[in-house]
Amino acid sequence: MTPGSAPRPRPGPPDADATRYTNAFSGSLPPPPNGRPAGPPAPQRRPRPVDPPTEVIPPVEDPADDPAEVYDDYDDYGDEEPYDEEGDRPAPPPDSAARKAVRAFGELLITAGLVILLFVVYEVYVTDLISAGKQDDATHALDDQWNSNTVEADEQRQARYDLLDGQAFAKMYIPSFGPDYRFSIVEGTTDKDLEIGPGHYKGTALPGDPGNFSVAGHRVGKGAPFNDLDLLNSCDAIVVETQTHWFVYRVLPKAGEAAGWAQRQSDPKCAKVSPLGAPYDKTVGQEIVLPTQGEVISPVPHFEGEVPAAQQAALMTLTTCHPRFSDKQRLIVHSVLAMSYPKAPGFVPEEMKEQ
Repeated sequence: MTPGSAPRPRPGPPDADATRYTNAFSGSLPPPPNGRPAGPPAPQRRPRPVDPPTEVIPPVEDPADDPAEVYDDYDDYGDEEPYDEEGDRPAPPPDSAARKAVRAFGELLITAGLVILLFVVYEVYVTDLISAGKQDDATHALDDQWNSNTVEADEQRQARYDLLDGQAFAKMYIPSFGPDYRFSIVEGTTDKDLEIGPGHYKGTALPGDPGNFSVAGHRVGKGAPFNDLDLLNSCDAIVVETQTHWFVYRVLPKAGEAAGWAQRQSDPKCAKVSPLGAPYDKTVGQEIVLPTQGEVISPVPHFEGEVPAAQQAALMTLTTCHPRFSDKQRLIVHSVLAMSYPKAPGFVPEEMKEQ
């Protein structure tokens, strides 16, 4: 201090806040001059959006609530309105001749279809039930006849048959068709006879005799005894029972099997079966012919000449319609007698057990 000068005031202690904010290591800034704390500016309030005015949509009316409006557009689909102004349905226009003819023809077709359907049901199912009852009656009558007229079997004696139309005189079994396959053979081949069961062609040979023992049967309906006749194979057994004998026939070789038949004869079933020579060259195990070809049941099938009875083979021929549900053709099965046994109490041929 110099003489005559006023003394300088002594600095006071530093302000604490100033020291705090000016410290180089504090990382802070000094307070603003106006004394308000420093900081980010206050955010400005955004203006609130104004909602648009609510749009009122008028309700849609349901056309179903007003039937009149529903049918206002009916003209788009036709020329006639379903209801008139008073609410009544107008009368339909008169039918034309063409429309009546078409309707009548359609009804006729429906009626014809129903009639055909009922006829098929009757032929296939109802006639089977009717024929089954008639077959049972014929079999019971034959059993009663055999039981009441006991005859001792004699191989040297020729059996006698009471051949009356529609009456059974023998029984037939096909073991390969199962143990339940059995039918009584009646005399005659008329529609009435065949409703009972397989029918014997009049004038043909009798069981076991030389010639051609021929039997016809239905394939569909009326018992259908020959429904599966096409399933018979060469050497299959067809057993015929009479009052005195069992006769075992076996199906002949089919067409085309004769060439290798020597190998087939190693089968016990085929041991006594072989292709027949002349005059049986055309006689095979199975064939399909026209209904007019009656030569298939001749003593020697398909042979026009005469053959002495002593030179004739003992054949059995089965005939039926072909194909199923049709009579345009005939299915023929030829078989030859392989064995015969005299009947004895409790005796049944072993061939009956074949399957």
